[in-house]
Amino acid sequence: MLFSTRDGGNSWQIISPDLTREDPGIPATLGPFVEDDPMKGKHRGVIYSVAPSPKDAKLIWAGTDDGVIQVTRDGGKNWQNVTPPELTPWSKLAQMDASHFDTATAYAAVSRFRLDDLHSYVYRTHDGGKSWQKIVSGLPENEPVNTVREDPERKGLLFAGTERTVYVSLDDGDHWQSLQMNLPPSSIRDLVVHHDDIVVGTHGRSFWILDNITPLRQLSPEVARDPAHLFAPQLTYRVRRNNNTDTPLPPEEPAGQNPPDGAMIDYFLNSTMPASAPVTLEIVDAASGKVVRHFSSADKPEPVDVKKLNVPTYWLRPARVLSAAPGMHRFIWNLHYPAPDVLDHSYPISAIYHDTPRYPLGAAVLPGQYKVVLTAGGKSYTQPLEIRMDPRVKTSPEELRRQFELDQKIAAALHQDHEALQQVLNLSEQLKSLAGAPDAIKKASAELKEKAATLAGGEAGFGAHPLNTPQGRSLSRLNSSFSTMVSALDNADAPPTTQQVAMFAELDKALEEQISAWGQIKSKDIPALNEQLKKAGLPPIDLQKIVPNAEDTAETTSQDRDQNEE
Repeated sequence: MLFSTRDGGNSWQIISPDLTREDPGIPATLGPFVEDDPMKGKHRGVIYSVAPSPKDAKLIWAGTDDGVIQVTRDGGKNWQNVTPPELTPWSKLAQMDASHFDTATAYAAVSRFRLDDLHSYVYRTHDGGKSWQKIVSGLPENEPVNTVREDPERKGLLFAGTERTVYVSLDDGDHWQSLQMNLPPSSIRDLVVHHDDIVVGTHGRSFWILDNITPLRQLSPEVARDPAHLFAPQLTYRVRRNNNTDTPLPPEEPAGQNPPDGAMIDYFLNSTMPASAPVTLEIVDAASGKVVRHFSSADKPEPVDVKKLNVPTYWLRPARVLSAAPGMHRFIWNLHYPAPDVLDHSYPISAIYHDTPRYPLGAAVLPGQYKVVLTAGGKSYTQPLEIRMDPRVKTSPEELRRQFELDQKIAAALHQDHEALQQVLNLSEQLKSLAGAPDAIKKASAELKEKAATLAGGEAGFGAHPLNTPQGRSLSRLNSSFSTMVSALDNADAPPTTQQVAMFAELDKALEEQISAWGQIKSKDIPALNEQLKKAGLPPIDLQKIVPNAEDTAETTSQDRDQNEE
């Protein structure tokens, strides 16, 4: 019988008669065990599945484990047996699901496991149970079905869990296909659609979640025929990738996996798509029209020098590169602007196994409206993207904007510093080639080299030298100081402190002085030296010339900072 409560379980009322078969008979599979059974096989069934309608509170479907489907349309006052004729006794109604779109539709997953029948059975009704259709095309014949669910957002999108995996139907069960992917083969006992995710409960292999099924809701035959298609991204929340600031769990420790920290951008490329041009993806601020990020399938990830790592390699997040291969793709944008031009990079101690990005990240984007633009085969596809703030964060939009603006100012200063430093080091490398020049040129070259060395600097460690000393104002030291500021500013979703604002002003002033000094060298010292080189018939100093060692030198001018972030 079915019970109901209206006071949170304090009291219960019976709202049905016995809904099972009066005499289901003895299953043939019991065989010789009947004689050892005190009841001699005369067992009654139970109500195994209950499916209240999301559309009508008085509409309730009930399925039993001895093969009966009953329905009430008046909250339990009257029940009607609507069992399909082919449903024999001891066919277990493993799960029923009432439609989210109309009151005449319901779905039933039937398991005949106990009858040694391993076929798949899923039934559908569109007329309130008057007739039922068996919908198993595409399901294997040897996988009993334990659960069937209708997507609450898209009519006709169904999910089924069998004794091995999960299946999906885009046409109301007329055809099914596997949705297994990396899900280990296991008995799926139940599944629910929670917002945009599918949560499955397995028998023995824990809970699994398929993040973001919005592409399935948008999929259609027309999409499959398109040369390319950009799916509308789901509503995205700006959350921090890891709130654990302590030493990470060791890799052998069993742990769940967080959803991706960013916007999940799904796109499809048909096999007919020409592969000549790269596929690109741009994130555009809808209000200003400015490009926030640009990605391309031609991007080359920066190589990781394992010898320089001071963290385990299993911390590192693999490079995310846009794919141009035919098929479905999911690209994760981390909701950040490009990383600033710092000399020293590190991996935070708030690490996640195989999912730790290199720090510092770029400024986090502000909540608001954005556009995603996919370009493939010479054609562009655009979809809107809404980003909202983590609802647990109480920082005001104005305070977030202040943090963002300072973050951007620091990034601009770092870019200016890094660009100047590259040029200075380029100059130093070219001056090395003048070791065999005439004495007058060697003297001028040595003086210029000393100026360049002072300007570039080479010592790190925040606070190692005050800003009022030449060493403290060197380009490499300023880069280190700005980088430290970025780390401090991005530690929380909070406005910059008074001290951070004051420190930036001081660093920015020092950088302005150094850029001015470098301008003097470029406008006076280098032209004067080039005049001497010209008279001696030697090639001039050319800052546009690429010197291979200059960039490597930039990475080593600032020695590794102390990364013991504890």
